[in-house]
Amino acid sequence: MTDRYFADVPISEGKVVLGGPEAHHLIHVMRVRPGSQVVLFDGSGTEFAARVERIGRADVELAVLAGKEVDRELPVDVSLGVALPKGDRQRWLVEKAVELGVRRIVPLRTARSVSQPAEQALDRLRRTVIEASKQCGRNRLMEIARPRGWADFVAETKATPCRLLAHPRSRRGTAEPWTSAAGSTSHVLLAVGPEGGFTAEEVSLAAAAGWQLISLGPRILHVETAAVLLVAMVTQAADD
Repeated sequence: MTDRYFADVPISEGKVVLGGPEAHHLIHVMRVRPGSQVVLFDGSGTEFAARVERIGRADVELAVLAGKEVDRELPVDVSLGVALPKGDRQRWLVEKAVELGVRRIVPLRTARSVSQPAEQALDRLRRTVIEASKQCGRNRLMEIARPRGWADFVAETKATPCRLLAHPRSRRGTAEPWTSAAGSTSHVLLAVGPEGGFTAEEVSLAAAAGWQLISLGPRILHVETAAVLLVAMVTQAADD
């Protein structure tokens, strides 16, 4: 597979110049030479064949040869609201969400949240989105939205047709009937709470707003495990 690189400016016919981490990888890791061919994407859904024209100290100029739209997105818009875990587990969660086709992640502020990511941390997660997209072949970037408090998040998402909340003590059985149905709708919203779980008040607020409370099994899962499991169940139904 030809190496893929992300351009942080819209690509059109002619030339494009890559700097920053992309140029560093081309120059110092791949050690490209003039004439080398790569694939570029800019998040618009199009892939571009490009040829290296000039290699500078900190940038690489490429000639855009051709572009074609390549759609590797899910047929369903899947959004994930999640109380992010700490440290590297955040990055792992984001990486897997990209690979599974999630359209956006909304970091949630809940009563028991253990991590409140600052803007710098969110920027690092957005870089993880780029790296994961390069690897898995997606040509549209998953959005890392601004953090939202739980009450605001519930209020702002009432119009979403399918909303599923992972709750270990749900009495409504397993997630399978709900996730299968989610695969046939246009927009699915998933919510996963922090390590300590949603509070009773937070669960009641969601239930009153029409969220379906679902169980992911009898075992207590880490945040990132629960998020990836729930997303995978929905995306498998959507892909089928």
